[in-house]
Amino acid sequence: MPDMMTLLPIFILLILIGAFAGVLAGLLGVGGGIILVPAFYYAFSSLGYNSPQLMQICLATSLATIIFTSIRSVLSHNKKGAVDWDILKTWAPGIVIGAFVGVFIAAGLRSDTLLLIFGTLALIVGFYMAFSQPNWRLGDTMPTGIKRAILSPIVGFLSVLMGIGGGSLGVPIMTLHGRPIHRAVATAAGFGLIIALPSAITFLFTPIPDTGRPPFNIGHVNIAAFLLIISMTMLTAPIGAKLAHSLDPKPLRRVFAVFLILVALNMLRKAYFG
Repeated sequence: MPDMMTLLPIFILLILIGAFAGVLAGLLGVGGGIILVPAFYYAFSSLGYNSPQLMQICLATSLATIIFTSIRSVLSHNKKGAVDWDILKTWAPGIVIGAFVGVFIAAGLRSDTLLLIFGTLALIVGFYMAFSQPNWRLGDTMPTGIKRAILSPIVGFLSVLMGIGGGSLGVPIMTLHGRPIHRAVATAAGFGLIIALPSAITFLFTPIPDTGRPPFNIGHVNIAAFLLIISMTMLTAPIGAKLAHSLDPKPLRRVFAVFLILVALNMLRKAYFG
């Protein structure tokens, strides 16, 4: 068991990360995972933990937190009738399949490869947030048939490789196919639960080498980080939601997009140059 002087910096960093992620999630409607994964990586690596599977720990822990934040979000949105249950039911099987494949692929990859994947996809998400327009369309109805059978596993697969819920990929897919933004955000919260629950449980029972890993891990999930992040995001997400009603979210989304692009570029730098 590490001594308190070793644990204290970890706890302080995780509390600050959780508070920041909660406010941003409430303010901008972005999923916590796209904030938590790089934050976990920088926190653990800066404290000297250099496990060869450090990125897997970050992904798995982020996904574990998404289970609870997604449940809360879906229940809240469902009270307002905003969740499109038909989309959830028809997309769920493919998303779950993709999530399971994502876990087994991620568990076998090197951390620098996952850094490269996260950085590349986060860069795409950042540019989309920065430059997308409300009138952009790929169609007027959600994909069905073969197109849905291809897209739904991709959403689950890529989300697990990034340690994120449904928002960053699901919302663009739905809005580009004619779904109103408030229904897309609400339904994507359900995507997050469908992605996070099977993948986090699988990561929990996937063994990991002891070398260089942070304390309090079960499988790939860091339990200390999970508990602290859940506690803080539950406290600070309502603050962000209140701020969202008093501030214009559009320029804030642009600012966050720039922040995300810089984070993605730094993760790509680490992937290539260490």
